[in-house]
Amino acid sequence: VQLQASGGGLVQAGESLRLSCRASGSRRIIFNTATWSRQAPGKEREWVGTLNSGGSTNVADFVKGRFTIARDIDHNTIYLEMNNLEPEDTGIYSCNANIWTATDGSREYSGQGTQVTVSS
Repeated sequence: VQLQASGGGLVQAGESLRLSCRASGSRRIIFNTATWSRQAPGKEREWVGTLNSGGSTNVADFVKGRFTIARDIDHNTIYLEMNNLEPEDTGIYSCNANIWTATDGSREYSGQGTQVTVSS
C-alpha cells in the first residue's frame, strides 16, 4: 500500500485548502485510523488531528474551529479541510495511517508530505 498526501500550495491568510491522503495499491483498503501532522521550518513535528477507528475525529486545539478531517471510503482518501489559514499554519503536512488490506492485515503506513505556505 502506498500513502500519498497532496493538495498543498501557496495561499494568503484567510484562505482555505483541502489536503488529501490517498491510499492505493490494494484491491480493498480500509482505514482503521489516520493522523495528520505538520512540521514548520525550524520546529518539531506536531500533531494536527486524527480520524479514529469509529469514524470520530479529533483535532488539536490550535486548529479547532478551522480544520476538520473527513474521509471518502469509496476513494480510499482522508481529507484535511483547512479554513481561515494563518501564516503559522505554514509547514509540511503529512499523513500516517493504520490500514487493513486482505493481503497484509492491519499495518502502519506513512506518506510523504505536502507543503503548505500561508502568506500574510
